[in-house]
Amino acid sequence: MVFFRRAPAQPRSLAVFPGTFNPPTRAHLALARAALRSVDEVLFVLPRAFPHKGYTGAPFEDRVRMLAAAVEDEPRFSIAASDGGLFIEIAGECRQAYGPDVDLLILCGRDAAERAATWDYGDAGTFRDQLREYGLLVAPRLGAYQPPAEFAGRIRALAGVEGCDEISATEVRDRIRRGEPWEDLVPEPAVELVRGIYCA
Repeated sequence: MVFFRRAPAQPRSLAVFPGTFNPPTRAHLALARAALRSVDEVLFVLPRAFPHKGYTGAPFEDRVRMLAAAVEDEPRFSIAASDGGLFIEIAGECRQAYGPDVDLLILCGRDAAERAATWDYGDAGTFRDQLREYGLLVAPRLGAYQPPAEFAGRIRALAGVEGCDEISATEVRDRIRRGEPWEDLVPEPAVELVRGIYCA
């Protein structure tokens, strides 16, 4: 794990927020700020490879720059890159960086939680075993996530997030492509970077 920005204090609890951030949006920040009510630090993670999609769009370095601008005013936000893309791979890298005692929660939306729970890992018990290493903090996205009963103790809902369903990186890119206003969907400190990267 390579850090581009790291909070100064050693956290007892850490929300790990993997994503493509292509570009970062106000919804990303709203989820991260809501997570700070439950954890000491939020780590935005840019995987160098994704298990479910290709790496297209803005270059990796530009995504780091946009994230850094977006989170500059929050001292409990960190940014890092991971070599792995699966939650268990990212959690392993976080354990190496933060130590074995930190309480790890993967922050994700309902769609990502459903994908993780139903992913074909090659063994029916794999996801259950993974949840011994980390928990999930799941934001409602087009509806709340209802985890299978056997996982309910390790998966909890993220409260305090409202009005984010219509905000997405895809919507930002689509509006830019159509020549429509998009600036209200992006954190203000990152607007000029987004303009330079996607509107050129």
